Amino acid sequence: MASNSNVVFGDEENQLSGGTNRVQPCSSTPRKNTIDDDGKKQNFLSLSQRLGIQDFFCLDVWRASMGELLGTAVLVFMLDTIVISTFESDTKMPNLIMSILIAVVITILLLAVVPVSGGHINPVISFSAALVGIISMSRAIIYIMAQCIGAILGALALRAVVSSSIEDTFSLGGCTVTIITPGPNGPITLGLETAQALWLEIFCTFVFLFASIWMAYDHRQAKALGHVTVLSIVGVVLGLLVFISTTVTGKKGYGGAGINPARCLGPAIIRGGHLWDGHWIFWVGPTIGCVAFYVYTKIIPAKHFNAEYGYKHDFVGVVKALFGSNV
Repeated sequence: MASNSNVVFGDEENQLSGGTNRVQPCSSTPRKNTIDDDGKKQNFLSLSQRLGIQDFFCLDVWRASMGELLGTAVLVFMLDTIVISTFESDTKMPNLIMSILIAVVITILLLAVVPVSGGHINPVISFSAALVGIISMSRAIIYIMAQCIGAILGALALRAVVSSSIEDTFSLGGCTVTIITPGPNGPITLGLETAQALWLEIFCTFVFLFASIWMAYDHRQAKALGHVTVLSIVGVVLGLLVFISTTVTGKKGYGGAGINPARCLGPAIIRGGHLWDGHWIFWVGPTIGCVAFYVYTKIIPAKHFNAEYGYKHDFVGVVKALFGSNV
């Protein structure tokens, strides 16, 4: 992305949040440039450079990851308290109210974390940004680890403030596909079929990336709309997806699309039990959705979203570097 653009989920070497903060790259190793047949400049980068291995040894990257850790901890705590308080208040439309509150909370958190780390607080965003090449895969790994730790801390904080009966009823807001409840003839399983839950994760993740994060990936969109508007739309889209996934199925026991594996992991580690049943769906589904979105970005015209010379960490570039190709 151009350095003068109003980047939201920006490259680590570009400004974040319209220039309010900057995460500096760790390496200033000169790169050899050449000119191709079309007169365009190309960067010849090694596999290590494309993977961003130097990020593992960069203090600024680890400091930025603290924003991801704290942001995810607050996200898990707030989302889970919203779920619990909404359903405990006996409102007539709990899913709608819950979705609106989630949209507001996510927007506020993104606005707070964007100047620190780029405002991911979700492995889906970090992994997708790494595939597209906006950040390195190494930085994505650091961010995802921080997000998972933050989710665990958020679940611990929630357990410290809720009663045992609330914890048993709502499972600390964890992601569930099925639950086991007492029945007239013994325990019965309620929830969604595995295939349905997996497809919902894939579709919701792709829609999330396509309908909201896409505006942040495209520096022209981010500059034209402004990062406050973009982040507000991200929050609204997530709120809508939560509402749709929890109402379209109408299945008791299914907690709705996770769209954030770290958010599902925290309560599962702290609460355990049935939260591990089908937990893999909340990782595999978003991963497939991210890959599908990346394939989409490779199909459409490159000029639609790429900077003039593309992103150096792009996954295809990493694969080419792995096999020794400089093209």
